Amino acid sequence: MSVLPDSSDVATGLQEQRLCPSEHVDASNPILAKPTTSKPFFHVTAPHGWINDPCGLGYDPTTGIYHLFFQWNPWGNDWGNMSWGHATSRNLVSWETSPEPAMTPSAEYDCRGVFTGCLQPTDVFGKPGKMTIIYSSVSHLPIHFTLPYTYGCESISLSVSEDGGKTWQRQDCNPVISGPPKHLSVTGWRDPYLTTWKRGCRDAPSDENSKFYGITAGGVVGKAPTIFVYKVNAQDLRQWEYLGPLVDVGRNFRPSRWSGDFGVNWEVSNLLTLANDSGDERDFVIMGVEGCLRPENPSEQTRRLARFKRDPRGQMWMSVRARKEHNSIDEPLSDYAFSGYFDHGCLYAANSLWDPQTSQRIVFGWITEEDLPDGPRHRQGWSSMISLPRAVRMMTLRNVRGARSSPLETITSIEAIADSSEHGTFTIHTLGISPESRLSELRVGAIERPLTGVSLPATLSAASEAGISLSTSRWELQTEFSVGKSCKRVGVEIGHDASFEHRTILAWDPCSETFTIRRPPVTNTEINHGDESAPHTLFTLRNEHGDDVEETLRVHAFFDKSVLEVFVNERTVITTRIYHPAEKCFGIKFFAEAMNSQSGEPAILHKAQAWDGLEASSQ
Repeated sequence: MSVLPDSSDVATGLQEQRLCPSEHVDASNPILAKPTTSKPFFHVTAPHGWINDPCGLGYDPTTGIYHLFFQWNPWGNDWGNMSWGHATSRNLVSWETSPEPAMTPSAEYDCRGVFTGCLQPTDVFGKPGKMTIIYSSVSHLPIHFTLPYTYGCESISLSVSEDGGKTWQRQDCNPVISGPPKHLSVTGWRDPYLTTWKRGCRDAPSDENSKFYGITAGGVVGKAPTIFVYKVNAQDLRQWEYLGPLVDVGRNFRPSRWSGDFGVNWEVSNLLTLANDSGDERDFVIMGVEGCLRPENPSEQTRRLARFKRDPRGQMWMSVRARKEHNSIDEPLSDYAFSGYFDHGCLYAANSLWDPQTSQRIVFGWITEEDLPDGPRHRQGWSSMISLPRAVRMMTLRNVRGARSSPLETITSIEAIADSSEHGTFTIHTLGISPESRLSELRVGAIERPLTGVSLPATLSAASEAGISLSTSRWELQTEFSVGKSCKRVGVEIGHDASFEHRTILAWDPCSETFTIRRPPVTNTEINHGDESAPHTLFTLRNEHGDDVEETLRVHAFFDKSVLEVFVNERTVITTRIYHPAEKCFGIKFFAEAMNSQSGEPAILHKAQAWDGLEASSQ
């Protein structure tokens, strides 16, 4: 749970706000009620006002309904009055959002906010047919990792629904945990999440109850950000036993550009065990990171990056290895293995659910509005949205010979294991992130736009005529390139006017192994339209014929009015906002640039498919 919108609130102090049960939304308030044409069509948004973290994600097997809650201020368009909004779906694509909050601050222990938590599709005692919310109950503000921590300001509480999530009843046992371990001085301690973790206690009995854990996110003052691990009784969610920190990487741990800065405090963290098709497993943590360091002497290129003007935080992941022995509650239960960015753009507070319908882990995140100044943000009457669902898995690439430019040992977002063969190949593991497959249902009723000007496969040039026309700002694109050794840059242009004078450019630079989104200039210079940037490489693999073949560059993008989500080779993701006044996009063009005029073919376009006019159907 991101408790302060920016660092300026630390200096000025955040006004503590409390809701009375009798307060209701005033629909006549122009800030809350004013419609806006830039509001997304198929992303989850609140009816009005400010939202942030997705929370309480889950599937109710008794009704066949997915539940998505989110942090919501139903009384204003700034952070405050933290309540839980509620949306439901049968397919993770079409959502019905409640006009009223599911929970608001009303008890003494949560009078300052119903903060982020998780959903368990059973009652407090593990019986099906009811659902339990496990949430951060907040009784004191402000809370921030830079401020002295007030013990008891954050606690863990339970709320149960007996009617499929329509109403919720706080439990008399609340709070079930009154605060962090008292022997620790913490920077934060919140956002409870329940998980099964097979490696948690290697010597524990093999029954399922022994594998059930709860975690909270935060950090230890002067030492490191971390996750606090508890043993939880699956048959009685009131019973939590502290075991120790999950991992200790120190403050502002930054393995390389491939992994980023892990800051000083963590928020909204998930602990997952993911497997590949062969049954190999790794433990992954997905976390929001606070307190990243800014460069002391930034270059001009760095100043152009969007993240340079945003809060110093990031959305990361980390793979950890459970220790065979754990002798003290002050020792970490796991060691660091490898790590990376979950999203390189403006997505934060990623949260997940296990989907029993598809047997996969699904992640949603908060797409922020921090690139937009307060004035226009207030006038539009709403702030932020929830991302499209993403499926995560352990990605495995076999018979890898190397990367485009970097030695494998320098790429810290992968685990490279040398094969026993004489060919010098490696098996690579990393976190795979892709759009959830049911998002294809958005295409129903959309127009599949053909590529014009060339036939596939097509050799590209800087002045290529290859393109796809568009008539809406709601579309999906899938494209694939072979990138030659002489290529300087290859990518996609999105036209925001007919002449493509105003355009968004998605481009990969093979030499620097960097994928960039360059957003169009805007007249309001206070809007942050800086570049989004992510390290990305292509791997060379030895095929069954003994030939070395490089991966193709695969770009999968979704555009929804003002939000753009881009997936590259299902392992590099950038989410950003496009604050352009045009009501539609005019087309997509493809290009490639050679290093010099004597170079050979810079790139070949193999695939280009677009679906124009995406819209979620009614349930």
